[in-house]
Amino acid sequence: MSDIYKNTIVITNKSLVTGDYLAQIRKVCALNPVSLILREKTLSDSEYEALASEVYSICNSFDVPFYIHSHSDIAIKLGFKNIHLSIGLAEELGKDFLSSNFDSVSISCHSKEDVLKACSLGADRIILGTIFETDCKPGLIGKGLEFVSSVCSACPIPVYCIGGIKPHNLMSVMEAGAAGGCMMSEFMRM
Repeated sequence: MSDIYKNTIVITNKSLVTGDYLAQIRKVCALNPVSLILREKTLSDSEYEALASEVYSICNSFDVPFYIHSHSDIAIKLGFKNIHLSIGLAEELGKDFLSSNFDSVSISCHSKEDVLKACSLGADRIILGTIFETDCKPGLIGKGLEFVSSVCSACPIPVYCIGGIKPHNLMSVMEAGAAGGCMMSEFMRM
């Protein structure tokens, strides 16, 4: 088992998994990633809620922190204390709501300005993208390592890069100042 995964965050995408989805979640949790963000955008709220309970149980059995993606209402209903949000949704919910309902707030950012807003909203980690070109966002040019370095040098909390992050380029974003990276395809297809 590679040690490289200890610096990565799993981003889920059920549509990329060819076999049993929950078996895939067990497989990636066994790699001891930083955490797992349940990003299932194609599910209805009730489907997402049911899946969240199952995935949380798996993450919990491996001591992998579990994050709800965007669904603050479901997180609160189920008692989950970690949330990942877009910067826009985080601003909409506000610092008081976030701090009173969650122990850990992860926020997606795409600029230094976003990062400063996220920090003021109480984020304890940043997901920074899009760093390299990725199949998830065809045609979008990656912002590159200079962008990572510029943001990380100004950010007081851990930054995890997203967008085209693979085991072979993870170290380059870490050398640019990131705490690690987020991977979707790599984890969902391994």
